[in-house]
Amino acid sequence: MPGNARWMIVRGNGVFVSAGTPATILFSGDPEKTCPVLRAQYLGHRDTVPLYAVETNPESSVRGCTFTPNIRELNGILPDAELALAAFAVRIVDFNRTTRFCGQCGAPTRQSGIERAKCCDACGMITYPRTSPAIIVLIRNGDNVLLARSPRFPPGMYSIIAGFVEPAETLEEAVRREVWEEVGLEVTNIHYYGSEPWPFPNSLMIGFVADYAGGRITIDNNEIVAAGWFDREHLPTLPSPMSISRALINRWIGNNLP
Repeated sequence: MPGNARWMIVRGNGVFVSAGTPATILFSGDPEKTCPVLRAQYLGHRDTVPLYAVETNPESSVRGCTFTPNIRELNGILPDAELALAAFAVRIVDFNRTTRFCGQCGAPTRQSGIERAKCCDACGMITYPRTSPAIIVLIRNGDNVLLARSPRFPPGMYSIIAGFVEPAETLEEAVRREVWEEVGLEVTNIHYYGSEPWPFPNSLMIGFVADYAGGRITIDNNEIVAAGWFDREHLPTLPSPMSISRALINRWIGNNLP
């Protein structure tokens, strides 16, 4: 690691944040003097400064820092650029951690010197960071929006329907299938809205807007434990403002969706 490098400390899917003002996740100097270092991953350059992610062990603590296990909790605490770096660092550390051995022959892998990949010298397999596409869709029905509750959500929180794309499935097919499987409804007029990288560990959330086309809400009691139609004056607790789900809901609230 070059002497002018800046680095982040990653533990699991979280990062350490300095307790100073302003708070930061970027450190300088010798990381070995700060925490036990399992592995270090080059992330790229910001201007002329090389950036690294330093992975430490699950029991580590860092003097003068607090550990944040959920990157999204740093929204409003860190500048947006550092928040994006933290998410990227966690993603790359996870990629390195889970590809230390070849998935084809089981031999140890090595870091490619020319691209973001892991190489197996035994069988020639090259492994790239995986991106798992997932759809998320806001469903309108007149002046109402469909909101649903997952058992994994904090108490009282509702959001919109989401799910992973199946192999050989288009994004629009995934929207229709997930809505049908989770709440028993049919949708039409599916329009792309935007996307959000969700690197915990490797998803890409692809947002859509759709209109209700028929059916009665029937929850699956697995992925969804409650669902209903809500108007703008009677909304439950909603997801984090930095999420694409909340962005879609806020656009609907403001009548700013196509």
